Amino acid sequence: MNKRIVILGAAESGTGAAILAQAKGFSVFVSDRGTIQEKYRNELTSRGIGFEEGKHSEAQILSAHEIIKSPGIPENAALVLKAKAQNIPVISELEFAARYTNAKKICITGSNGKTTTTMMVWHILKSAGVNVGLAGNVGKSFARQVAENDFDVYVIEVSSFQLDGMFNFKADTAILLNITPDHLDRYDEIFQNYIDSKFRIIQNQTEKDNFIYCADDEVLASELLKRDIKAQKFPFTIKNNPAQAGFLNQNLLTINTDNMLFEMDTNELPLGGTHNHYNSLAAGIMGKLNDIRNEELKKSFQSFEGVEHRFEKYIKVGGIRFINDSKATNVNSTWYALQSVDTKVVLIMGGVDHDNDYGALKDLVRTKVKAIVCLGLDNSRIRDAFIGMTEIHETSSMNDAVRKAYRLADEGDTVLLSPACKSFDLFTNFEDRGLKFKEAVREL
Repeated sequence: MNKRIVILGAAESGTGAAILAQAKGFSVFVSDRGTIQEKYRNELTSRGIGFEEGKHSEAQILSAHEIIKSPGIPENAALVLKAKAQNIPVISELEFAARYTNAKKICITGSNGKTTTTMMVWHILKSAGVNVGLAGNVGKSFARQVAENDFDVYVIEVSSFQLDGMFNFKADTAILLNITPDHLDRYDEIFQNYIDSKFRIIQNQTEKDNFIYCADDEVLASELLKRDIKAQKFPFTIKNNPAQAGFLNQNLLTINTDNMLFEMDTNELPLGGTHNHYNSLAAGIMGKLNDIRNEELKKSFQSFEGVEHRFEKYIKVGGIRFINDSKATNVNSTWYALQSVDTKVVLIMGGVDHDNDYGALKDLVRTKVKAIVCLGLDNSRIRDAFIGMTEIHETSSMNDAVRKAYRLADEGDTVLLSPACKSFDLFTNFEDRGLKFKEAVREL
């Protein structure tokens, strides 16, 4: 009898897992409690893969030998708990796909900067002629690519939700950028649970593997004292500390691994700001560990264009710069965005607030922000946090927020969309929020 694989969720991750499971000869069934996007429904239908939508049929699902779960479904969902109680393994798509490739895996996680660093690493390798795939939270799903391609290297952006379903998976190179409180509603409101999830990025690593991490992150520094790290460690810092594998020497981005010195003036980097110096140091260390020549590495940095919705310098209107940082879904991301702007700011923020602590933003708001334009169904916590520090205005649509911000800004100022909150009260996701921002700016 064929082993039966049931996949929960039929978006890119789930559909990719279904394609790979079918290719490997399993009996496959896909279940999505919501409505399946047409492109994925058509793929499943054309391949003859059984599926259901708008419900989860318990009997169908619990007849599985193994379940592959979408990252969006919590570990404590009733159906997941029932499956585990019946000793049915519940894993992530990345765990499943890794069984069927011998390619090198470079995996990037962190609370902030994952996507930019992942894209930067992929760009560096691809520009150097490496046969490299882009997977995880960006690009096509890892499983789909393992089924349909034959890459030598995969660069994979990995979320904590994906890490929770990974057990035997091993990263050849793990990059851990930072850890700040995020998604705590998925971790029983316990920060340590989220920290432990992020550190699964280094599980199963041996002394032959690499671990690249930020030495300036206080949470990482504390955790490293508690953990036995087997992999080769390559820390980076924005301080002038030649003891680290990557550091800043005044304006020189400096990478020093196994006496392979690389230096580049930060003014030559197309992406400015402290957060992008961190991202570039992590990506640069990875480049040197993969024997990318200095000249190629420099060209790759110079030609990298960044990520849409992540501190995306959009256009100027009436001498006012508009920056789309819709991907800033937590306070730490907004701190980096504000810290990177060297003009006065009108800040558009708000959305779904999971008990955010806005304290870290207060000094920057006092010194840089001439007004906050709130965009969300409930902005009371933002108002309470910043009242008396700057003007605060309420809006309920992106068009209203952009028009209000434009009126409040003067020539030479910056209007910054950096919400510090999830988007799901008014928008489908952060991409939808960012696209509507850019559309509203174009209409000014």
